[in-house]
Amino acid sequence: EAPAQQSAPAQQSAPAEEKPAPKQETPKPAEQKPAAQQQAPKVEQATPAPAPKPVGTAATTPKPAPQEESTPSGATPYVTPLVRKLASQHGVDLSTVKGTGVGGRIRKQDVLAAAEGGKAAGGEQQKPAAPAGPAPGVRPELAKLRGTTQKVNRIRQITAKKTLESLQTTAQLTQTFEVDVTKIAQLRAQAKKTFSEREGVNLTFLPFFAKAVVEALRAHPNVNASFDDGKKEITYHAAEHLGIAVDTEQGLLSPVIHNAGDLSLAELARAIADIAERARKGGLKPDELAGGTFTITNIGSQGALFDTPILVPPQAAMLGTGAIVKRPVVVIDETGNESIGVRSMCYLPLTYDHRLIDGADAGRFLKTIKHRLEEGAFEADLGL
Repeated sequence: EAPAQQSAPAQQSAPAEEKPAPKQETPKPAEQKPAAQQQAPKVEQATPAPAPKPVGTAATTPKPAPQEESTPSGATPYVTPLVRKLASQHGVDLSTVKGTGVGGRIRKQDVLAAAEGGKAAGGEQQKPAAPAGPAPGVRPELAKLRGTTQKVNRIRQITAKKTLESLQTTAQLTQTFEVDVTKIAQLRAQAKKTFSEREGVNLTFLPFFAKAVVEALRAHPNVNASFDDGKKEITYHAAEHLGIAVDTEQGLLSPVIHNAGDLSLAELARAIADIAERARKGGLKPDELAGGTFTITNIGSQGALFDTPILVPPQAAMLGTGAIVKRPVVVIDETGNESIGVRSMCYLPLTYDHRLIDGADAGRFLKTIKHRLEEGAFEADLGL
């Protein structure tokens, strides 16, 4: 945060210009901007003691103010409109809050601390912000690896070989779109209980992304394609065989849901849950690990906002789905009016092979997915 704009603190400059106070006149304090570290909580004492301390000469003639009992102007450090609004919402008097920001600026955390415990966050009570939750412990199977040398397992060998080959043999780059999935979040919250009872699986966000992707692949066959450098040919696939990246104890697997474009939202949800469970338990069939034409990887499963997926050749593209987070964004209504609203947002990074997909093609593909997700017309799929 930018420091509060301060002139030289008045209380420090006073000794250079000390003059005896006029008899029985109460000098009006100079219009001083606060030095946050010296601002005492008892600033309301405007009535002077019988022998007032000398203060610096103000720019204007001192005026007696025997009846003045309010806090002098500038007693509260500058605060942003957002912090003022927050203080108003929580009924916090900003003049009683001691800021912990640079230059004594009052921060959001100070207001929340005052609202929760009636304590001003600052001074000796200032503590680092508490973490959202306890840090996850190290997985036991990883903890025992410390200080050892191990043979690389088969899955890790394949991953190492294929990812390196992918980067060396394709022209990869990544384009990212930001998507508002608020409507989907609302539909999911409304339907997840009955959906789980009816379908036997939990309703996550991934089936919504998968449904939007397979529909977009049909509309953009140049993304659902493969480039053969030896034959100088591009194959545009007749079906959408969707790979789903799955994190297992042995490593990363990308089992394939064949003919995913023919499945409903509920069928995709069941297929994703089934194939992910069998991938983790070692129950995949050989044909479920081959034949994919496009892959989705849920990079937000551990909270990541975005990443740069690596292609699975001969596939031409892979989509990442970032963590869904609530934050304030500009919302435009049907009439074009703008407002600030709290929305559920996520990033969708698409890595694609530039040998057969241009940047504009990638943009059009992502735009189709974005429109489908933000429109959120999944009521019929959910039985709503």
